[in-house]
Amino acid sequence: MLSVGVGPFSLSIGHLLLILAFVVALIVGALAGRKENLPISGALADIFLAAMVGARLGFVVRYFEHYQGDWLGIIDIRDGGFDVVSGLVVALVFTSYLLWRRTNIRRPLGFAVAAGLMTWGFTTGAIALIDNQSRGMPDVALTDLNGQPVSLDAITGGQPMVVNLWATWCPPCIREMPVLEEAQDRYTGINFIFANQGEHPETINQFLSEQNLDLDHVLSDRQGGFGRAIGSQGLPTTLFYNARGQMVDSHMGELSKAGLARGLERFEASHSEPVPSQEVTQ
Repeated sequence: MLSVGVGPFSLSIGHLLLILAFVVALIVGALAGRKENLPISGALADIFLAAMVGARLGFVVRYFEHYQGDWLGIIDIRDGGFDVVSGLVVALVFTSYLLWRRTNIRRPLGFAVAAGLMTWGFTTGAIALIDNQSRGMPDVALTDLNGQPVSLDAITGGQPMVVNLWATWCPPCIREMPVLEEAQDRYTGINFIFANQGEHPETINQFLSEQNLDLDHVLSDRQGGFGRAIGSQGLPTTLFYNARGQMVDSHMGELSKAGLARGLERFEASHSEPVPSQEVTQ
């Protein structure tokens, strides 16, 4: 499962687990500090905010080259670009500072942070283990824009594949299309598949023409089977499959150049290295 629906919105599992860990920390902290009447919700909020800022800065530094020419993109967190290790380091350092300076809340704050970290670690690990059992390419009925059945195996030819689930009515889908279009031209060793969810081929063709997009593999998933098969409740969703057809990464929400670069790195980790054909200039 990659995301869950919350009313009209969708929330990635990763974000949901962070919220759960924060709520657990608040509850444990409130219980631990109840006897001494020591509220620590403010301190926990400060730690959480510091961790998010640190995670964002760590991500930007790591992929800084992809933000050149797009400086506003550094503060545009809609791409979901956060570095977990940087966030954890900042959270632990800031927590240590608060425990040193504010001796009166050491006990409840220590219990709260420990509970939050354990909740996040255990739930993230459990979901990762479950997902590893079902990370193969789903068997769904896809067609080209002429209504002819298409096999993903026939397209990929044993190469890594990036599958983008999108729709013409989805603003973040539209915003990320130029990034993916540029990437398909740059990386000749990777197949980029654009699987439209639930729309008629005429609608798709009209959209591509209006947006002046030249995409190689645009497919129609009229029943939305791909999203259901992988457990995604929101668009856009981008999936990264290695040459063996195993999902090595996923991203729900708008992709930036930096976010795409992080996903492509997973191919290298699984010994399926992307091969850039040439540098694309702006």
